[in-house]
Amino acid sequence: MKTIIFKGIAVFFILLVATSMMMDIFKTPFGTVDFFQKHGVFFLIFITFFPRLTLLFSSVAFGGFFWWLGFFFCPRVLVASLATVAYFHTNPILVTISWIVALGGETMEKAGLTGGKKRFVFRTYNMGNMGGGARPYQEEPRPHSAINKDDAIEAEFTKRS
Repeated sequence: MKTIIFKGIAVFFILLVATSMMMDIFKTPFGTVDFFQKHGVFFLIFITFFPRLTLLFSSVAFGGFFWWLGFFFCPRVLVASLATVAYFHTNPILVTISWIVALGGETMEKAGLTGGKKRFVFRTYNMGNMGGGARPYQEEPRPHSAINKDDAIEAEFTKRS
């Protein structure tokens, strides 16, 4: 729980510094309208869970090459960046939450493309009595004459949860 709070505070300060620099150095105009004057709670729920559909069928500003790239490849980051430009002055906590959802949601969505399968699996073997325990899986013993110099060692990696 502490790491989530720390990450949220870190994202908030990064956004604060970035928007301050954009306003001072690049003279970027930021919106001054409150989010809840233009949108409601249902819009907030739908933009969180269905960003592409909500962006396509809502009154959110759209267009341009980078907007379409964001729409197809990382819609939550597009939503967070649009929220930053439009609502950071009036709703900085809401914008910070949108960035946390964007970064976490894109990561989880891309990880979900693998279908929950682990990409790599490491198998470890206890050699004789040195490891002290049963091997995770037994292989049929091969005679010494059947061992080929071109044999490869199998190594797979799995994450422990």
